[in-house]
Amino acid sequence: MKRRNFISKTTAAGVGVTFFGAYACKETKKEEGKTGEVEETTPAAPFFELSLAQWSIHRMIRENGVDPYTFAEKAKNWGFKGLEYVSQLYNPELSHADYSEEAMAAFVEKSNAEAQKHGMKNVLIMIDGQGNLAVNDEAERNETVEKHKKWVDAAAAMGCHAIRVNLNGSNVPEEWIENSVDGLTKLATYAKDKNINILVENHGGLSSNGELHAQVMEKVNMENVGTLPDFGNFCITRKPDSWECEVSYDKYKGVKELMPYAKAVSAKSNVFDADGNEENIDYVKMLQMVKDNGYTGFVGVEYEGNVLSEEEGIIATRDLLIKAAQKVV
Repeated sequence: MKRRNFISKTTAAGVGVTFFGAYACKETKKEEGKTGEVEETTPAAPFFELSLAQWSIHRMIRENGVDPYTFAEKAKNWGFKGLEYVSQLYNPELSHADYSEEAMAAFVEKSNAEAQKHGMKNVLIMIDGQGNLAVNDEAERNETVEKHKKWVDAAAAMGCHAIRVNLNGSNVPEEWIENSVDGLTKLATYAKDKNINILVENHGGLSSNGELHAQVMEKVNMENVGTLPDFGNFCITRKPDSWECEVSYDKYKGVKELMPYAKAVSAKSNVFDADGNEENIDYVKMLQMVKDNGYTGFVGVEYEGNVLSEEEGIIATRDLLIKAAQKVV
């Protein structure tokens, strides 16, 4: 979508406007020359709540020096209710401190204060760079579990319901499944008493193979282990020395396979056409699968495009979700 077309379509939903209000009421108006009132019914509220994935503003933070602790304020101004934090965006603050107890406590305290100040709900934390949960080496898997425990504790202290983990490791399906089950079971056992869910996103490698991913969920078979289906992360392997995808999995088949285990959903977006639709993802089709599985929780906006600015892309994705939800039966 060209920027001028985008801006003309989103002016009414600018910064500071709460988006949901317009979708939950009826309005009446008097037509000129008529004595009666004509009732106009606005679209119903969507069947889900809107959260914002912090990765949507990663360039603001990394390239423009935006304070990651302004996340709650920005999300509130853009009309969201929930916050999905990304652990790596708090580096080097946390990594330089080696994720010490003091550094993690400060992260929790500041994040909670900002969420409370702006009336936002802490939903989950996406964990990156803390090791590989599906490697063949059991000692390394166990070390990875230990590194993730501090994030389970942080999520619990922030009132989140989950952390998102990655299942990096072996590329041999049988090994990957066995390793994944082991790593997830150990971490989820720790998280269970803290009321934290351990969620796996389709995030590259074999985790983006919906069929294998679902098999892991079946084998783990724990109430606090689930999936975080992402509408767009279905690249299994990339070309050597390139970000270009070499082997990909059918995104609609993958979401259909992952939704029965979903405890969160990520609405990925990159490029929009002139009508405000994602060029490569049928949002109506995706949301129909979400609704068919009885999911009514948060759907997180995760804009990763380069044509629109991060703010424009976030608003475009938000608006598309609302529009697409009206077409779901």
